[in-house]
Amino acid sequence: SVLAESDAPVNEDVIRIIAAHLAEIGDKLEKDVQAKVVNDLVQHFLNENLSREEIMRHMSRVVRELAQAIPSDMEQEKVMLVLAMVLTKKIVNTVPSLLHRVFSTSVNFINQQFHNYVVEMVSAVKR
Repeated sequence: SVLAESDAPVNEDVIRIIAAHLAEIGDKLEKDVQAKVVNDLVQHFLNENLSREEIMRHMSRVVRELAQAIPSDMEQEKVMLVLAMVLTKKIVNTVPSLLHRVFSTSVNFINQQFHNYVVEMVSAVKR
């Protein structure tokens, strides 16, 4: 897990603070994620011929494109992290049977793309 690898034990309150902050940002960004984008990702997840890596590459491209299109004064990494979570939620809400595949792919995607950023966020809140 991303957080398990940090040096010091993580206080649950720290995690709650970060989660609440990210959820608040997600609520603001959610309206910017169009149904067409979600449906396109759903089709990728439904395609059994695509590997997890291929889906993650597509998801990464979509997240980058959305982040560039959304005007924000936030750090780009934070916007992209939240967009990945918003997309995960919208995909699962659209096709609940994809929960396991979408969740595991999204966790791997976030670990690969945002590991250091998440560790930095936790460290910053602990200070």
